[in-house]
Amino acid sequence: MALSVSPSSVSFTQNFPHFVTSHSLPLSQCHPISFQTPPPKSIHYHPPRALREWQEYEEAVKKKDLATALRFLISIEKDNSDDSVEENGSLSTQSARSRFGALGFLGGSVRDWEVLDTCLNADDMRLVGMAYEFLKAKGFLPNFGRFSSIVLDGSRDVTPSVLKSSTGLEASKFSPKKWGLSGSSSVVLAGFLGGLSYLLQQGIDIRPQLAIILGLAFTDSLFLGGTCLAQIYCYWPPNRRRILVHEAGHLLVAYLMGCPIRGVILDPIVAMQMGIQGQAGTQFWDENMNNEMAEGQLNGSTFDRYCMVLFAGTAAEALVYGDAEGGENDENLFRSISVLLQPPLSVAQMSNQARWSVLQSYNLLKWHRHAHRAAFKAMENGASLSVIIRKIEEAMSSNR
Repeated sequence: MALSVSPSSVSFTQNFPHFVTSHSLPLSQCHPISFQTPPPKSIHYHPPRALREWQEYEEAVKKKDLATALRFLISIEKDNSDDSVEENGSLSTQSARSRFGALGFLGGSVRDWEVLDTCLNADDMRLVGMAYEFLKAKGFLPNFGRFSSIVLDGSRDVTPSVLKSSTGLEASKFSPKKWGLSGSSSVVLAGFLGGLSYLLQQGIDIRPQLAIILGLAFTDSLFLGGTCLAQIYCYWPPNRRRILVHEAGHLLVAYLMGCPIRGVILDPIVAMQMGIQGQAGTQFWDENMNNEMAEGQLNGSTFDRYCMVLFAGTAAEALVYGDAEGGENDENLFRSISVLLQPPLSVAQMSNQARWSVLQSYNLLKWHRHAHRAAFKAMENGASLSVIIRKIEEAMSSNR
């Protein structure tokens, strides 16, 4: 199924910011032994070429220079391939100790992963895709895109009753909640109102200070999208854990569906600077969707894959907590792309697409709960993207 896209839409990455590795001398050549002290010589150390090049790679990683880091890894791989066969066609034993092996602890198999840490600052998403394809070709990412065909499986009609029978949860449990109306936020709001009432009863009037606080909150909401309040709220441990569970869901489903991940942003201020609405965000890229949107034709399976990643955060929260609180911005992105289709999806079609997507993501996360937990733990410990992806691969391989 192909879906047309309205040509009036602006830049795709602007509209959808989510989308946005000793020698001994022969005896015949021995020289007489001299007891004279030779004159001192100045010693100049020249690091091996391989070490010097890896130092340049490390510098590129520190600077988040994806183009330079990826170019180096590709050139190293090409040199190793060229050196792996001698002129007579037999394997070279020296090539086994190539520039990777000559450095021992600086072996490429460890350093190659770090190229993923340079993706966040990349402007060209095609380079991000090339980084993932390079590591996959080397055998480091066997599960990248492993479940991309899941969008072709199962029934397309997912009613609320089907969703409940499949997950054990009401459809309303997958809907984002407004702050203060559900979950732990309602407890905080009730405690705040209770404390305010108690102070007023004691004759302590804090209404002027409260007016200032509310004014600042309104200004933050109007001009900064609530970033300042989100920055404060995200440090509350229960809420931060939910954020990590939500973003780990996005990251894992995007990875298993073959969508290169640019990075995970957990700081609301950094998210605002990168054009991401909300307290956090996972930026991924789908080359097929990018190309098809540019051509004005969107394939149904491509749209399904995008929607699965989009609703994966909601599905992760429902899987872990039994309901979802976050995901309002994900729903807004879903609606914004749905209305670009020609003809646009009706309200009923959008609801069914959302239920189908969240069910697919829920099942995928449930099947690979161990990998989701590994991603969550790595993010909780402040790990880089390369470490998070490596933990996912380790969890997937240990549970096969």
